[in-house]
Amino acid sequence: QVQLVESGGGLVQPGGSQRLSCTASGFTLNLYSMGWFRQVPGKEREGVSCISSSGVSTYYADSVKGRFTISRDNAKKTVYLQMNSLKPEDTAVYYCARIKWCASHAMGAALNWGQGTQVTVSS
Repeated sequence: QVQLVESGGGLVQPGGSQRLSCTASGFTLNLYSMGWFRQVPGKEREGVSCISSSGVSTYYADSVKGRFTISRDNAKKTVYLQMNSLKPEDTAVYYCARIKWCASHAMGAALNWGQGTQVTVSS
């Protein structure tokens, strides 16, 4: 069965950096687009970034553009989200997802979810 396991969350100070990892199993990673979403209590889960199966196309929400970078290593079956210049408003549970599609202007709906990892940006 499809499994997505996130890691790398935790507490970081404003202006700091953190890298999230998502290890995939149960499907052929290099055939699928992958994405990162985040959610805070009381709000809808929002798409943050995605990367196409080949890695050629990437998408970033306006709120993270220029600060976050998504990448993938298909050989390691892992997708990464490098987060720099973190702000308190980046505090959320971050979810990795296998998604329907990824284009430079938008990302598709999730097919499967990871369990999530908490990122807290606070001094």
